[in-house]
Amino acid sequence: MDLGLLLHALIPSLTSFAILAAFFTYSAIVGTIIPGKVVPGVILQDGSRLHYRCNGLLSLLLLVALLGMAAKMDYISPTVISDRGLELLSATFLLSCIVTLALYAAGCKSRNQGSSLKPHLTGNLIHDWWFGIQLNPQFMGIDLKFFFVRAGMMGWLIINLSVLARSIQDATLSQSMILYQLFCVLYILDYFFYEEYMTSTWDIIAERLGFMLVFGDLVWIPFSFSIQGWWLLNNKPELTTASVIANCFVFLIGYLVFRGANKQKHVFKKNPKAPIWGRPPKVIGGRLLASGFWGVARHCNYLGDLLLALSFSLPCGISSPIPYFYPIYLLILLIWRERRDEARCATKYKEVWAEYCKLVPWRILPYFY
Repeated sequence: MDLGLLLHALIPSLTSFAILAAFFTYSAIVGTIIPGKVVPGVILQDGSRLHYRCNGLLSLLLLVALLGMAAKMDYISPTVISDRGLELLSATFLLSCIVTLALYAAGCKSRNQGSSLKPHLTGNLIHDWWFGIQLNPQFMGIDLKFFFVRAGMMGWLIINLSVLARSIQDATLSQSMILYQLFCVLYILDYFFYEEYMTSTWDIIAERLGFMLVFGDLVWIPFSFSIQGWWLLNNKPELTTASVIANCFVFLIGYLVFRGANKQKHVFKKNPKAPIWGRPPKVIGGRLLASGFWGVARHCNYLGDLLLALSFSLPCGISSPIPYFYPIYLLILLIWRERRDEARCATKYKEVWAEYCKLVPWRILPYFY
């Protein structure tokens, strides 16, 4: 595709905005009315706590079913997303910018002194716009931070399914495409099955909602995480049986570490006395878990996330670096985030954190980093 065609393909159409409007409207309505487990969030500094309706799995399955029926009845094309990928990308980017500006303006006007809505202005416009100024802004009773990350994960699956439909229609379906799609489906379904664990992650409990999170949730997750699928539409790498088995092992190990670490941390926050790997947990200063995965590395969940990201790219072979954009980017992001986490924890926990670091010297990968 030459530059002119590329620029033309990036121009968003009314159809692309209509698709986004329908998707977000569905997510808002269904996420509000469908029953689901109501999970209390962490206790905030002012003693308040938010509650989250974790019905993402049911919302996602219903959406896929509705889209499948609509495609079968010829109301929509199953390839509508893959056919309009670039213009949907630019439309979602514009939407992210508009949402971020609205959040900034609303935050500046807020006089609420509660932990969720109190504005945190540094005076640096770029910093405040990028990191946000409110912790948990809401719109019509919807917690926007939780809503956006859910929309991003749903969007990733919908894009992948449309790419799969295009691959089937073009008769280019390959073993690599099947493997990539399978790993992503398992990961996304697992995410929504354990959606309540998201309520205790750093993004939800500590990061304010600014361009970094809005763009990351609405644009980066669905469009960059699906690069491998787009690449496989035009490439068909040959995989050996050994490489397929190795790829499955990378996914399995990554999943066990990622899910295991996050589950241990979530359970510990709910019940600090719950056993870890069959033994009473080791706790530093009564606050920091140093058992299980968290006794192996201080950010062991990041290692699992990186292995999972690698497993999504390995089906593409090694002929091109393009499918490896996601794991390479994630490595850089997580190292940067790990440094920020370490600085915040050192300030928050002080000597308790120093003791934890002495007991668990490895940051992400034991005996290496």
